[in-house]
Amino acid sequence: MTSEKGPSTGDPTLRRRIEPWEFDIFYDPRELRKEACLLYEIKWGMSPKIWRSSGKNTTNHVEVNFIEKLTSERRFHSSISCSITWFLSWSPCWECSQAIREFLSQHPGVTLVIYVARLFWHTDQQNRQGLRDLVNSGVTIQIMRASEYYHCWRNFVNYLPGEEAHWPRYPPLWMMLYALELHCIILSLPPCLKISRRWQNHLTFFRLHLQNCHYQMIPPHILLATGLIQPSVTWR
Repeated sequence: MTSEKGPSTGDPTLRRRIEPWEFDIFYDPRELRKEACLLYEIKWGMSPKIWRSSGKNTTNHVEVNFIEKLTSERRFHSSISCSITWFLSWSPCWECSQAIREFLSQHPGVTLVIYVARLFWHTDQQNRQGLRDLVNSGVTIQIMRASEYYHCWRNFVNYLPGEEAHWPRYPPLWMMLYALELHCIILSLPPCLKISRRWQNHLTFFRLHLQNCHYQMIPPHILLATGLIQPSVTWR
């Protein structure tokens, strides 16, 4: 049964929620929007309470803004224990990956899980290496799926009463393609996903080009999930 309530006026996270249109333009995997958005959750120690908020690019990227804000908290120190979950519209660039690793090395009690809607300049070798370094440092990185989109809609978006079930349903194929490319990055394989944009009609095109090394090293279930095993296939 669908709830007819939007976020309650007594909800302490209400002032930190983003609007539905913001969520849609930032997290649509088809949109190559320049700006980035971060939705995050922090759980301190053994406390069952979860702190939620959001951030966007300023003169710094959202990842650096988060680190600077968190480390400036008076109660935060190097021995603190907390688990952090990020929902990023773009994956971290190589410079942000380096900043994240430095932050985690200075705070060994912090764990970080990152969900991303899109891969940022994923053919750039520095960005690819940055993501591998994060994974090798113990950071979990995954592509957002339908369950994460629904979770973010429920907990981070100021949706209207009766709109709880109206979160955006993006085609799962785009999520699978990004997940496939993320596997290539982690396994140090060459890129298999090419993305182009036609600005005149605002269409994003995904081209998948698999080489022998991809077939040999990517788990079969990842390839089969796309339903597209041909060496070169184009979608629109």
